[in-house]
Amino acid sequence: MEKMELPEKLKIKELYESYYDTFNEILSYIEARLKKVIRMQSLPTYKSRIKSFPSYYKKILRQKPTEAAQTKKLVTLTDMIGIRVICAFIEDLSVVQKILMENFDVKEVEKKGAEQSFREFGYESVHVLIAIPEDCLPVKYKKELPENLVCEIQIRTILQDAWAEVEHELIYKSEFNPFDKPLRRKLASINASLSLADTIFQEIRDYQNKLQDELGSRRNTFYEKADELTDDVNGKVSLPASPFAFSSNRTDSIDDLVLQALHEHNQGNFVRAIEIYTQILNSTPTPPAVVLGVIYKHRGMAYFAQSDYEKALEDFKSSIEADPKGFRSLYYQGIVLSIMGKDADAIDCFSRSLEIDRFQSHVYYRRSLSYYNTRDFVRAMDDINSAINLGLEDEHVKALRLKIMKEFDMN
Repeated sequence: MEKMELPEKLKIKELYESYYDTFNEILSYIEARLKKVIRMQSLPTYKSRIKSFPSYYKKILRQKPTEAAQTKKLVTLTDMIGIRVICAFIEDLSVVQKILMENFDVKEVEKKGAEQSFREFGYESVHVLIAIPEDCLPVKYKKELPENLVCEIQIRTILQDAWAEVEHELIYKSEFNPFDKPLRRKLASINASLSLADTIFQEIRDYQNKLQDELGSRRNTFYEKADELTDDVNGKVSLPASPFAFSSNRTDSIDDLVLQALHEHNQGNFVRAIEIYTQILNSTPTPPAVVLGVIYKHRGMAYFAQSDYEKALEDFKSSIEADPKGFRSLYYQGIVLSIMGKDADAIDCFSRSLEIDRFQSHVYYRRSLSYYNTRDFVRAMDDINSAINLGLEDEHVKALRLKIMKEFDMN
């Protein structure tokens, strides 16, 4: 029998460690590039590492023993340079993968754990292998780097990463293979619970996104009507645009009812929206104060859309009573008052709103408009300048500022 040549560990270690600093430099470049190109609502966190020599040596003996023994070149593994991108939600995984595909030379994509049944344990993770970008190579080492060198980028959720870390300690690192059925069930149960938690977190996120979409649409409708009335009724400069099929039954939760009401509101079905808002306000037990504040505010906006200004004012006041920190309800109340020609009262509401949050550029604009209507041009100029300093500068703002300046010139 032909004698197989054995790898020389010390020589392999010396060769591997000669590249270690270079790998670290490459790693830092790629991580910096990742942070530059990955832009999402919930930014991920990063973990990076160069594979330690003991782990490297153990793996090449298991996977490539012949190559390790017969070559003086460094044996490459796909995970010698590794970065982990840890996301908050399941939906973020595909977003990050797409960004990698668009910004790197992707050699391979593997979804670990996707084939496992719910009775099995093991982490899920997306592994993406990328070629080392030219601009991430240290110039003096470009010709000396091992062939087929890649960087492995793992994409996981926070819970997937937590499970992987624990599993590594319990099973892989300790070389423990759990054949005991009760123990296997426990591990499978933990993994299933974490997967379920990830799913629930994503469902909550989906609900929040849908809610925010409905809120944004409803809020813009309110501002558009306020702008039209400002032009048509007062004949003054309008406010710039804001930056920002359901059925109900007795078994619906408050969250469900809120979405239904917002949807009806955004569809222009104001009577139906008011009915659902009222159903929420009259529900038993009485909703928490913070919920009451939100619902009164929404119903007030629906009344406003129907030009029922008195009821709108009542609801905005009720919203503020339920939630004294509700600066938007004060702002909306001020808008209604200004449209009704009660600029002095509107100024009071705008001022109270700014006391809670002084970084509202649109509120400064509206208060400036009310000051202009009351011929307090000094304060009007102060407020329009504050709005501009906070970044609100378009043709409407410029037009109002020009009108104020003309008043100074005339006096």
